[in-house]
Amino acid sequence: MEDKKLIINVGRQFGSGGKLVALALGKKLGIPVYDQELISKAAEQSGFSKELFAKSDEKRNLLALSSFIVDVGRFGSADNYVSDNQLFVIQSNVIRSIADKGSAIFIGRCADYILRDRPCLDVFISASDEVRIKRVAERMGITPEQAESLMQKKDRTRETYYNYFTFGNWGVASNYDLCVDSSVLGIDGTADMIIDFCHRAKLIDELPGGVQGETE
Repeated sequence: MEDKKLIINVGRQFGSGGKLVALALGKKLGIPVYDQELISKAAEQSGFSKELFAKSDEKRNLLALSSFIVDVGRFGSADNYVSDNQLFVIQSNVIRSIADKGSAIFIGRCADYILRDRPCLDVFISASDEVRIKRVAERMGITPEQAESLMQKKDRTRETYYNYFTFGNWGVASNYDLCVDSSVLGIDGTADMIIDFCHRAKLIDELPGGVQGETE
């Protein structure tokens, strides 16, 4: 189902199920979801390798501005470098291009900031530490202690990346239209709640089949 152009940007804590929520939204609304696909599209449009973008994907080291050597065979010499900032600009252009063409759901990658001058719904998905640790441990086959450590590391990395490029504060409620704890309603219930919010905010004309909205 797709009535009018709808852009949803999904920020998320690691282990919160934010990607699963975004995929559920895409399925229910009939809208494409972009996550790792952005890396492939950025590489395709720029001519740089996917590995180059993957190394910089939602990562930023403020102590040392990292640079990467580009494909020597294609670009002439090992003296060619591209910085994290340049990669961010390229990926930003890809996100804008996709948003120009129609409805889309973007996962992370500062899409809320990149598309700040356009009508969008900016969502942040969190979850309780207990739920996040359990999900990460089960998904990755590691101990709860290892899961908690990884969770904290990933969140710090995402926060550093977001704050550097947006001059904002990752995960702070005032940056988003809607902040949801996915551990309360679960993945599917969280997606339904976001869709109901879209309907009430008149971002979509009607609820898709199977989604129950609140009584007016």
